[in-house]
Amino acid sequence: MRFCQSFMTELHKHIGSTTDVPAGDIGVGGREIGYLYGQYKRLENEFTGVLTGKAMEWGGSNIRPEATGYGCVYFGLEVLKDQSDSIEGKRCLVSGSGNVAQYAAEKLLQLGAVVLTMSDSNGYIYEPEGFTLEQVHQVMHIKNVVRGSLKDYKSSTGKFVAGQRCWNVDTKADIALPCATQNEIEYEDAVKLVSKGVKLVLEGANMPTDAEAIRHFNKSGVILG
Repeated sequence: MRFCQSFMTELHKHIGSTTDVPAGDIGVGGREIGYLYGQYKRLENEFTGVLTGKAMEWGGSNIRPEATGYGCVYFGLEVLKDQSDSIEGKRCLVSGSGNVAQYAAEKLLQLGAVVLTMSDSNGYIYEPEGFTLEQVHQVMHIKNVVRGSLKDYKSSTGKFVAGQRCWNVDTKADIALPCATQNEIEYEDAVKLVSKGVKLVLEGANMPTDAEAIRHFNKSGVILG
């Protein structure tokens, strides 16, 4: 909390509802945004929409945590519908374990897809038969409550693979959802994904696919959105 307050003591001079509106990202969730916003209100004596990701009590938006992950999946539904296809039964590789990945995985399961992986900076989890909703909620608990690593994930059916990206998993897949960070799919990863049978890449993170990977996807007929 003290770090967030100290940071906002300088930052408040440079942001505002009509200038720049910061948002959370890796390691900065609703708790940290709340600390930042509390200090902003103390310094500016105003209740305005100057930070994205606040709790509802501080003027935040309903289902803000779910919005990006859900939206990523709904976009994919429309792409598949345009091809007279559906998401049911599709084998999906999800990277990340923050808000975007958590809720993308949740929505995929609700719509009948098979989520095979989730990841963090330490490695990835592989569930050969697909995550259950309870297992995705375990990931949410680890990340949102315990604030731990996916190394702490417990499952009799899956395994944690340390030090690797989930694109290395040895299995066939239909859809990749990079939901972790920028440039997480490089050329070598794109080659692996194409070889696994991936035909659709749904970008939940900001610019997760680098230029060489994009070119390879385009050349291979993979839809990137």
